[in-house]
Amino acid sequence: MFLFFGILIGLYLSWPGLVITENWKCFNDIIVKSSEDKVSFKAALEISPSYLLKGKNKKTSSKIRIIADACFR
Repeated sequence: MFLFFGILIGLYLSWPGLVITENWKCFNDIIVKSSEDKVSFKAALEISPSYLLKGKNKKTSSKIRIIADACFR
């Protein structure tokens, strides 16, 4: 129970916009547009230069973090 509440509080502190429905629409729009090879300008600005330079280390979790930072902060 403490672990579950800790995860929820940690997510809310990291991304306070997590509970707003408009932010979830943004998240879904970026996912749909990225599958069509159209990335939004807002998501492109959230990408750090070190992420681009590493090249090979593009895990799914890091992609989700970038999209979440663009929409939920």
